[in-house]
Amino acid sequence: MVMYHGKVREVAPAARLFAAPAHPYTQLLLGSIPRLGETPPAAGTATEMPSPVVDPPSGSRFRTRCRLATDRCAVSEPAVRPVGEDHFVACHHA
Repeated sequence: MVMYHGKVREVAPAARLFAAPAHPYTQLLLGSIPRLGETPPAAGTATEMPSPVVDPPSGSRFRTRCRLATDRCAVSEPAVRPVGEDHFVACHHA
């Protein structure tokens, strides 16, 4: 299970999660794992992380850092939904 700011973002068996991450946050996490012999990827755009307690963002909590975010993400929190066998994701665009 992958969580962001106290909310479930993705649930899948470990092998499936590593092979085919569906949520942009899971993709970001897995992309940040250093690999022996590879040059690290360039740093992404710097963003300030919102406070999950003091001032959580409206809608999807990851939207302020998400490359796929749209107006819909600011308005409604995505429900966890199936995207495959034993694979669930909370994203409007996955």
